[in-house]
Amino acid sequence: MIRPPMTTRTLLALGLPALLALAACQTEQTADNSAGPLPDIGGWRMASGKAPTEAEFAALAATCQAKGGSTDACLAELGLTRTP
Repeated sequence: MIRPPMTTRTLLALGLPALLALAACQTEQTADNSAGPLPDIGGWRMASGKAPTEAEFAALAATCQAKGGSTDACLAELGLTRTP
């Protein structure tokens, strides 16, 4: 017996509950994006003496914000130094 192709209505009936289930599984951590602004990149240097790129600094600062506590101390733990 040959099955008829799936219609848009059938796909919608199957897909909508799946999308709603995925949305319901969102954790509190992924829902909370209000950790505050990132610190200023100016004055920070990597161990090599070069300034970090914006992407590198954003990744390190986000790691520090996720850990909590002082961002400056955390950045220093991750190998960045503050230059005057």
